[in-house]
Amino acid sequence: MNISTNMHPQRRSAMVGLGAWNDMIITDYLDQAVSISPDSAALITYRVSEDARTTLSYRELDRIVTRMAAGLASLGVEKADVVSCQLPNWWQMTALHLACVRIGAILNPLMPIFRERELAFMLGHAQSRVLVIPHSFRGFNYAAMVHGMRTELPDLEHVLVIGGDDSANCFEQVLLEQPWEERIDTRALFAERRLGGDDVIQLLYTSGTTGEPKGVLHTSNTLLSNVRPYAERLHLSSDDIIFMASPMAHQTGFLYGLMMPIYLQTTAVLQDIWDPLYAVKVTAAEKPTFTMASTPFLADLIDIAPSHRDALASLRIFVAAGAPIPEALVEKAGSAVNAQIISAWGMTENGAVTMTRPEDDAERAIHSDGLALPFMEVQVIDDHGQLMPSGVEGNLMVRGASLFVGYLKRPELYGVDDHGWFTTGDLARIDAQGYIRITGRTKDVVIRGGENVPVVEIENLLYKHPAISAVALVGCPDQRLGERVCAYVTLHDGHSSLTLEDITAFLLEQRLTKNYLPEYLEVLPALPRTPSGKIQKFKLREQAATIRLGTAKR
Repeated sequence: MNISTNMHPQRRSAMVGLGAWNDMIITDYLDQAVSISPDSAALITYRVSEDARTTLSYRELDRIVTRMAAGLASLGVEKADVVSCQLPNWWQMTALHLACVRIGAILNPLMPIFRERELAFMLGHAQSRVLVIPHSFRGFNYAAMVHGMRTELPDLEHVLVIGGDDSANCFEQVLLEQPWEERIDTRALFAERRLGGDDVIQLLYTSGTTGEPKGVLHTSNTLLSNVRPYAERLHLSSDDIIFMASPMAHQTGFLYGLMMPIYLQTTAVLQDIWDPLYAVKVTAAEKPTFTMASTPFLADLIDIAPSHRDALASLRIFVAAGAPIPEALVEKAGSAVNAQIISAWGMTENGAVTMTRPEDDAERAIHSDGLALPFMEVQVIDDHGQLMPSGVEGNLMVRGASLFVGYLKRPELYGVDDHGWFTTGDLARIDAQGYIRITGRTKDVVIRGGENVPVVEIENLLYKHPAISAVALVGCPDQRLGERVCAYVTLHDGHSSLTLEDITAFLLEQRLTKNYLPEYLEVLPALPRTPSGKIQKFKLREQAATIRLGTAKR
């Protein structure tokens, strides 16, 4: 597939001049690690449901990557082809990305929670040639789901199933048990397929205001120019061990659980299902020093930490993002764990953009979302493009090295002005020291547990319900998840009632992901509107802020 980007020549020259882009790719760092410490652990993975631990050294990982890359090429994967995967935090995802980079393919990670509706769009839009899935995970049969979708996906030539029982589609039999590297001159293949720093290596879908997912395109330069200053700000080195339980199909897990450990030439410890007690067990065994996750993960860990302080003693840094950190949580963390709590803000389009520093006092993590990382800039403007004074809320703009290079097949949505500023859709203020605080969102999404909920898509589905005349979804605050989805509706004449169970069943029939289901429903005689008829969601958000979800009619 021909991938076009919005890369501007002046941007490249500016970023190279700053030293932000060095044209290295992740396999260069893999090569360095194999050369310097081949027998050091690259990956230690835990499958929670099976209580299974797997370890791969850098030498073993490199051997597997070489075989997989040659195998993918033998299956017909060409340079710039899209290889999708819907995988938990298993070693196969790290190996698959490295294998794709070796042969110039683009990895498209997909969240394991996605079902037919989301997958059909994303795989079709990406024109994915290969899809790698588990046979089953958390009791769900992915192989059966994808089998039922094949007729909708004419470009999808290969579905490789980890743990599959069909030899023709079994990931292990097709890619790992065949000596592909003996049948192909891999040195010549990899040299021919060598990527430049500005070639696209990642396609990651994010939900936006349009209700249709957008395919974010990143290069080695944009991603690694985020990883390097991120690690430097936190003073991370090869002596650190990285623990990642956040999904690697999210930018957080991908950048800091997949790429950063290889850049640092250190060990990544991966956990595939979030379970705080299991995380304590893993931490006690592997002694990680760093982790990053959304605020609910931190809340869960802090709740049980007082009984496991010694087991968690190795953690030095916990970066929390995805929602503001409640003050009480930081105070509780101070007495429960040794780790310093760092606050961060970012987007799929950028990775982490702002972050507090280990040198900052705890108040900074509570009351701000940090300073811009090196090679990144932020500014707050009004609706007319004028800079806002210190401490005054406005529209948050971002520019710099880790800014993505476009949306797949939708260049018109890029949203970057002639000076390189990207409109984030967030509202924020900046203090005199340059620390930002996210204060709201102009874009219409709800962030539940760090996951963007595609509000418009769900509203469009609910408009199909025979009883619903009008609908508006907003987020109501939740201390653990950040927000939960609340639905406000009006009914057509002739319909006197509607329950949460009714809309839940309806949305499941529409094959909506369960994590996106509303958790509160209120039927109103009318939705608040402007004189022009636009629904005033800010009034509904004010109303939702008073909801206690124990009253939800599940």
